[in-house]
Amino acid sequence: MTASLAACKAIWMRKLLVRLFKHSMEPTVIHHDYHSCIKLSENLVFHDRSKHIKIRYHHVADCVQKGIMKLPYIPTKEQTIDILTKALAISSFVHFRDKLVVVQNPFLAKRKC
Repeated sequence: MTASLAACKAIWMRKLLVRLFKHSMEPTVIHHDYHSCIKLSENLVFHDRSKHIKIRYHHVADCVQKGIMKLPYIPTKEQTIDILTKALAISSFVHFRDKLVVVQNPFLAKRKC
């Protein structure tokens, strides 16, 4: 379900950027930690176990097959987005903050209050 939502938002953003800047884009990369979702998106043969998945979720597989997006695997402990969604230990927080390359705002540093 999360991959489907991310795919819809990525397609919307891709269309906007292509219309604004008039050039093609590389495939959008959506990092995912769920092996089943990745395997279903790579394999167009739908098995008996995947019949319960709604049609709209097969949209992700269609996007992967068309080369619009890629779904590489990333372990749960390496997902940088966790800094925005979870309460983390200080060591994890510093690790993810450094991966985001957060820097001090130069405009606020020059401002005199």
